[in-house]
Amino acid sequence: MTLVKKAAFAIAVLGLAACGSMGNLMGGSRVNLTGAEEVPPVSTSAKGDGRFTIGSDGSVKGSVTTTGVQGTAAHIHQGAKGQNGPVIVPLTKNGDTYTAPDGAKLNEAQMSAYKAGNLYVNVHSAANKGGEIRAQLQP
Repeated sequence: MTLVKKAAFAIAVLGLAACGSMGNLMGGSRVNLTGAEEVPPVSTSAKGDGRFTIGSDGSVKGSVTTTGVQGTAAHIHQGAKGQNGPVIVPLTKNGDTYTAPDGAKLNEAQMSAYKAGNLYVNVHSAANKGGEIRAQLQP
């Protein structure tokens, strides 16, 4: 095998391996958090932007970064749009970024809720303890 053929073969193998490792991901959800999505709505100039990916095994990866708010905590909650619900994944704070911790995983009921569009992420503040900005996670 010539060097060029070996290189092409290696690239093809790496490409297939990358596709194979992506097979366990259900999809990603880009999030744009606003006060209007909170329940009840919050009048704020704060915003958040990020992305979360849920694996077919329930693994949670991703983060959200905020501006215009001194956040005290952030979580992924189970709840339909327009409804509040319980915390299911507490996010780890580092400055203005909140990240899903290593090993975070949804159970079967939470996966069903995710597939139905019934999970959301929000950021809490001292002024808005129930949440200042929010966005639904879309499967």
